[in-house]
Formats: sequence, structure tokens, C-alpha cells
Amino acid sequence: MTEFGTAPHKLARAKDPRTSHEAARSIETSRLEEIVYLQILESGPTGIISDEVRRLLAHLELSYSSVTARYKALREKDLVVYTGEKRPGDSGRNQNIMVASVYAPEPEQEEVLQGQQSLFAPAREHESSHN
Repeated sequence: MTEFGTAPHKLARAKDPRTSHEAARSIETSRLEEIVYLQILESGPTGIISDEVRRLLAHLELSYSSVTARYKALREKDLVVYTGEKRPGDSGRNQNIMVASVYAPEPEQEEVLQGQQSLFAPAREHESSHN
């Protein structure tokens, strides 16, 4: 069973104002991570970009950061990976394509793909990338 949720101390820096720490304790990260993960999972092996996730979840009226902040947590839990490919977002700028880890190729398949643009890499290698 998947453990969703992020500890509040990971959501606010030590020197952040008290209100940031209060907000971190009030966020339902388990619910948000599960909602975002299920949307990425539902996109299947073709994957999804951030703008598409947010558009598909618009009916929930979640803030931008409530959705986008979940990507890092899901990558750290190895539930989601970047494919190494990009697709234009609403602004026309490219965004990383994400897939649920269950759609990432097996290690032997990954070796075959080396040298091609469609490499599946763990998110830790892409932490500095923006969605």
C-alpha cells in the first residue's frame, strides 16, 4: 500500500515565519498527493505535463501550488518519474512529461533506449528542473 503524505517539517524551512509552519501543519498532503498521483497514473504510458494535470483537476479548485508541490513528493517516493521528453504547455513553453513509475521501462529496456531522447530518469536527477 502506498504511503501518501509529507511531514510538515519538510514543507516549511526552519527560518520561515510561524505562519508558514502553521500552514504546513494544516495542509492535507496525503489527500493532495493521492489526487495528483491518480491523475498522473490515469494518463497512462503517454504521460502528462503539469498544465494538463492542473486542467484536469480544475473542478476541485485547488491552488496552483497545492498541485505542483506534490510532484516533488511523488518523485521522492518513486511513484512518478520524468520521461526525459517535453511537451508544450499552455504558455507555449515546454514542460517535463511525467508518468507513474509503473509505466517506466524496466532497466533492460532503459539500456536499449540509451542515446535516444526518451530516457526515463529518476526525479532526483531533475530536482532543479521546473515543471
